[in-house]
Amino acid sequence: MINLNKKTLTSALLIALCSYSTSSFSATKDEDTIKVENYLNSIKTMRANFIQIASNGEKVEGRIYIEKPNKIRMEYNAPSDILIVGNGDYIVYYDKELDQITNIDYEDIPAAMILANTVNIDGKELQVTDFYQDPGVTKVSLEYSKDELGPFTLVFSNTPFELKQWKVITPQSMEVSLSLYDTVTDGKLDDKLFEFRKNDETRKSSSSRRK
Repeated sequence: MINLNKKTLTSALLIALCSYSTSSFSATKDEDTIKVENYLNSIKTMRANFIQIASNGEKVEGRIYIEKPNKIRMEYNAPSDILIVGNGDYIVYYDKELDQITNIDYEDIPAAMILANTVNIDGKELQVTDFYQDPGVTKVSLEYSKDELGPFTLVFSNTPFELKQWKVITPQSMEVSLSLYDTVTDGKLDDKLFEFRKNDETRKSSSSRRK
């Protein structure tokens, strides 16, 4: 079983700054939904720094790497000192302080759709529940038909159109937001980033940094 802290951290992947205007959405995709899909589908790799904040006041920082399909690495800075590595088949959650390893299935992560090669907001398995847009940002709230996964929200800047934040609600009703900055998309990433090793020093390697 994954405890609350681990569920909170991993759910944040996969992740509201203001009130949303509620609208009804049909199975027919509108231009805004297609724009979100096209953006997510266009990204092949991503690396960024992040700040993660939970509604219980917990705040942690770190760095995230994504390579489609389904490869992810999240390095949490001290004092959290957590490492999450997904190689495409499974995700490893490593607590260095406890020297404890937990394997996590991709389907247990609400925002795993960001890691997929093809995102399809079809109005059935994945549907838009809320939408807000102003001159600066676009916010899209999404929900899976599987209630246990919980809803999540994607926040984009409009100029340029770029993913800036995602937010999830955990099964324990905790809100977790993860804000991205210094984002680089479609750059070359070292394959070793997605290989888990307990004594991993990859984060210190210049090869994992921006070129």
